[in-house]
Amino acid sequence: MTNEVVRWVVLLVRLPAGPSRHRVAVWRELRRLGAVSLGQGTWTVPDVPVFADGLSRVAELAGTAGGEVVVLDAAGRTPADAARLQAMFAAARQDDWSEFLADCDKYEEELAKEIRQAKFTLAELEEEEQSLERLRRWHRALTARDVFGTPSAEQAAKRLAECTAACEDYAERVFAALHQSPAGP
Repeated sequence: MTNEVVRWVVLLVRLPAGPSRHRVAVWRELRRLGAVSLGQGTWTVPDVPVFADGLSRVAELAGTAGGEVVVLDAAGRTPADAARLQAMFAAARQDDWSEFLADCDKYEEELAKEIRQAKFTLAELEEEEQSLERLRRWHRALTARDVFGTPSAEQAAKRLAECTAACEDYAERVFAALHQSPAGP
């Protein structure tokens, strides 16, 4: 985003005490959306179109639970307040990217283990391809909500490309193993 004043959507979420599944559903949707908690029942995201559908889902989930969401437009009252809100949001995205990078490491470790164990089966390849697709979907979602361009985003894109290359290498090994002729008598 440019150096313009960042507008924010602030959600005041009130839900009945029970059943807890409704509170959990709303909390999960807010987390999936990338909203930052400002305090109990108070969340915020930048006022940009990428968050619109998620905000609607939060309101719908709260309504289904018998609760309510009050939606406010906001901006930092002072430049320091504006900077603090943006820093809070950027820190949350940094945490997201750090988790993503850790999962990329786990993914490559898993592939290395399968190679060490010579586990070259189509079933294992399919499982690894599904894991890679999960990483791709997660990367797309993080990229969409990283509206301020967290520095780790570039590293995450590189790591995803490395994971893709590692999966392609594993796939080649699987096909090579499956295409070998059985040892003769």
